[in-house]
Amino acid sequence: MTNFISVQLKKASEVDLAKPLCKFIQQSYPGGDAQAEHCRAAEELSKLRKSALGRPLDKHESALETLLRYYDQLCSIEPKFPFSENQVCVTFTWKDAFDKGSLFGGSAKLALASLGYEKTCVLFNCGALASQIAAEQNLDNDEGLKAAAKHYQFASGAFQHIKDTVLSSLNREPTVDISPDTVGTLSLIMLAQAQEVFFLKATRDKMKDGIIAKLANQAADYYGDAYKQCQYKDTLPKYFYFQEVFPVLAAKHCIMQANAEYHQSILAKQQKKFGEEIGRLQHAADLVKTVASRYDEYINVKDLVDKINRALTAAKKDNDFIYHDRIPDLKDLESIGKASLVKSTPVVVPLSQKFTDLFEKMVPLQVQQSVSVYNQRKADLVNRLIAQMREATNLANGVLASLNLPAAIEDVSGDTVPQSILNKSKSVIEQGGIQTVDQLIKDLPELLQRNKEILDESLRLLDEEETTDNDLRTKFKERWQRTPSNELYKPLRAEGANYHNILNKAVQADGQVKERYQSHRDTIALLCKPEAELNAAIPSANPAKTLQGNEVVNVLRTLLANLDEVKKEREQLENDLKSVNFDMTSKFLSALLQDGAINEEAISVAELDRIYGSYTQKVQESLKKQEELLKNIQNAHQDFSKMKQSNNESNLREEVLKNLAVANDNFVELVANLKEGTKFYNELTEILLKFQNKCSDIVFARKTERDELLKDLQQSIAREPSAPSVPLPTYQTTAAGGSKPAASSTPTPAPRTMVGTKPQPPARPPPPVISAASSSSSTSAPSGTAAPPVAAAPAPPAPTPGASAPAASTAPSQAQGPPYPTYPGYPGYCQMPMPMGYNPYMYGQYNLPYAPSPVYQNPGQAPYPAPQQPGYPFPQQPYYPQQ
Repeated sequence: MTNFISVQLKKASEVDLAKPLCKFIQQSYPGGDAQAEHCRAAEELSKLRKSALGRPLDKHESALETLLRYYDQLCSIEPKFPFSENQVCVTFTWKDAFDKGSLFGGSAKLALASLGYEKTCVLFNCGALASQIAAEQNLDNDEGLKAAAKHYQFASGAFQHIKDTVLSSLNREPTVDISPDTVGTLSLIMLAQAQEVFFLKATRDKMKDGIIAKLANQAADYYGDAYKQCQYKDTLPKYFYFQEVFPVLAAKHCIMQANAEYHQSILAKQQKKFGEEIGRLQHAADLVKTVASRYDEYINVKDLVDKINRALTAAKKDNDFIYHDRIPDLKDLESIGKASLVKSTPVVVPLSQKFTDLFEKMVPLQVQQSVSVYNQRKADLVNRLIAQMREATNLANGVLASLNLPAAIEDVSGDTVPQSILNKSKSVIEQGGIQTVDQLIKDLPELLQRNKEILDESLRLLDEEETTDNDLRTKFKERWQRTPSNELYKPLRAEGANYHNILNKAVQADGQVKERYQSHRDTIALLCKPEAELNAAIPSANPAKTLQGNEVVNVLRTLLANLDEVKKEREQLENDLKSVNFDMTSKFLSALLQDGAINEEAISVAELDRIYGSYTQKVQESLKKQEELLKNIQNAHQDFSKMKQSNNESNLREEVLKNLAVANDNFVELVANLKEGTKFYNELTEILLKFQNKCSDIVFARKTERDELLKDLQQSIAREPSAPSVPLPTYQTTAAGGSKPAASSTPTPAPRTMVGTKPQPPARPPPPVISAASSSSSTSAPSGTAAPPVAAAPAPPAPTPGASAPAASTAPSQAQGPPYPTYPGYPGYCQMPMPMGYNPYMYGQYNLPYAPSPVYQNPGQAPYPAPQQPGYPFPQQPYYPQQ
């Protein structure tokens, strides 16, 4: 009797997960052992997918375990990899489990770059495989019953989970097999079957009949709900799978209700309610009779029918002879209670007991994003502090250069190069001098052009794909159902525009550097000359040698030494700021585990204040100290200038020395700026190459998706009729009597699929009434009208007047609806006797079972010839019994 329903598996297209995941890992994580370990985990994940989806699965626990492990792994990597169309773009393609398509069109399928879609389809297969494993269990022992109940409840929970999450996971209309209506129906079916398994176990364990009746009634209720839900959904009845499921659900509903009535009748008998016992048995007998007459090709209920009929016969006999209890009507019977022992198993990750996270050491994406934002905050803080110190140093150098310090107090003789100028000249020559600056400036345009070409090529890929997408969208209109490229590429185009702005600002900065270099090039070139040439280029003078031992000069030297000390402290402080490193991953992980979320701003601000608070204080102290020193230096230099003898030669010499000091400062700053610019362009090249790879990856994924969608559209177009349907002639659409059949007000039931059983004939009509005269004339005609085959066919003799009138008066009226078929032993229905003669030239018409003939056919009645008698050379005339 027990026929359980199982769900078919979805089929997935092959996907290489290792390549895109490894590329993301290489771009997002530093090289080393950790990166290599993550890449190996990505390859293991790709192998696991092939094992779970790339081959036919056995209906065994091990196959289900593989599917569950893959689903758990998908759930674990979801927060660690940004699966989307514009980041880690992996297109997953799945076929509809129920829509098999057509011979030329192929089956329906959907391709999405969404990990949620992959999870949904894998979970669907988990539920489907669990239903198949449950259907294969041996229900004759407790182990099989327990396993079946467990798997059915798990399958119900899996389908219910899909129903609750599929729309939010896909953000678009899913295929019918994973739509909320379909999986909701499947969840109900699985729950009903789990309840039926508990009913079977209770029956096997011989529990109390009252409990068994409640279990059966609850199972009948579940089956009834599933059947109603199938009927109410417009999309389900068109699938062959559900056409097979409908009759099974209806039959199971009747069977479980019959079992409930049967066991409740036993309880009524025990309570001496013999009339109720008979009433319930009669209802149960009617239910199983309905199943036997309508659904016998799906479920065999012979044993149940015999059991109920035996109980009913015995109960009636006892009641008729002994109890004489009144049999209540069905509507007066007390309703049977319900007892549900099943519920949908909730989907709680991990589902597999053998699950181990392949990416356990990889931090979640939320932590990665928080660390990235923290690093940006840290970089901003460090850069701000360093910029303040460098700006202060440049200010100090500018002030000293304007005062010609320390060259002014070192120029003793007036005809030699001051030692500070010699040191600066030596430093410039050691760094390559003007040739270094020229080479750095020469390299900048090449680096800039390389970056521009990479960026332009990346945007060109996006433009070409977007143009193709727009053309196809214009061509196919609403059929082209995928995310428009102009919307999908908005983040990438914003990123590309940001890179354009960065390059434009870099070009402006390069121009300022070149302009500054041209204004100081001659002075820097002078610093690069040997000492003799440098001395010759500096005008000579005779300063007052009496100032060399003056207190003002000593004060200036002390202040300048203190300022140099401040600069050195500043350099060390800058190095310390750059070298500070603190891993915030553990902090963010702890916050995520404790609170379930990360308040990045609060945590980052607190940690940055704790780590860099002391450095910030030192920078402010250094700036304040420099400000006081510069103020004192300027005051001392004023006193020094008043005491110094002024003349044109000394003023000209001092101006040249000032320019040389300024040239040195500009050379140092220019080299630093140019090297920083070169480093910037090289780093930008790596960033732009990653951007280009991202663009090429998404364009390739979109191209693959476009090809798949084009293929599906071509198949759907091939399935469509090439021309509108041709209207049938009126004589084919009109009933035989000349009037169209009346339209039925009731909906047409779903077609029944006959599996390996003989067709069930409709009810036979009553035989025609033929008069005795007509019968005698029809039986004697063949012997007198037999003619050789070569003779002309004689016209059939007209019936006698006495025979024709009764035949006409007693012939039945034309039957409505389809014509009645002919069965062995019973002739086809007709209004007049068959012809008496045989025409050899018309024998071919007898081989056409449905060919209309004006001789034999009644108006509106298609003929059905009687079966040919074996060995008889001519068509057999129908036999009509004598009246």
